Amino acid sequence: MYSQKVMDHFMNPRNVGEMPDADGIGTEGNPVCGDVMKLYIKVDGDRIVDAKFQTFGCGAAIAVSSMITEMVKGKTLDEALKISKETVADALDGLPPQKMHCSNLGADALKKAIEDYLSKVKK
Repeated sequence: MYSQKVMDHFMNPRNVGEMPDADGIGTEGNPVCGDVMKLYIKVDGDRIVDAKFQTFGCGAAIAVSSMITEMVKGKTLDEALKISKETVADALDGLPPQKMHCSNLGADALKKAIEDYLSKVKK
């Protein structure tokens, strides 16, 4: 049912934890399944240099969170904003149709974290 990559990121999630000095924080929840994802980013110039997450949810939600943090490191903000639910699912070698909403959580939390950062910088 799940790809090896999904299982790997679920069993060995990368970048788990809080980031007290985060430059941007995005929180996204899905009332359908009860998953909640909090994504932290650290930005240097125009580039995301670090990312961490805290996710309460199913294995797919945890795998998506882990993959998103790996995907965004080193990317510019514009590049990171182009990460979609499809690119996350593809990076995990696919998700079952009933779990695709988890990739929405990741992409939406990332966009909110970037928006949070940008709102602080513009002040």
